[in-house]
Amino acid sequence: MKIDKTITDDALLELLGKRLARIRLSLNLTQQQLAEQAGLGLRTVQRLELGVAATQLSGFVRVCRVLGLVEGFETLIPEAVPSPVAQLELRGKERRRASSAKPVGPAGPWRWGDKA
Repeated sequence: MKIDKTITDDALLELLGKRLARIRLSLNLTQQQLAEQAGLGLRTVQRLELGVAATQLSGFVRVCRVLGLVEGFETLIPEAVPSPVAQLELRGKERRRASSAKPVGPAGPWRWGDKA
């Protein structure tokens, strides 16, 4: 199954779990060995491979680290690169806040007694 924007969350978790299991097996690791190397409980590894949503993301990262998949995160979530115009505006300063398309507050300054 291909991963695209139409896949449901449950189907995606199940697919990722199956892929992790296949990679684990290709490395000839048992679930117990993977759990020990990742510093997780056996049940956590089992739940990840089943695609159960209740597992923590940190457990997923640990399993991916043991399986040698962490470098793939760069492809999964690439670093955001500002547009050329934004780069000129920032001029070496790191952006710290998002801007809003519409004004957040009233046109004038806030005064005591104004409603929020």
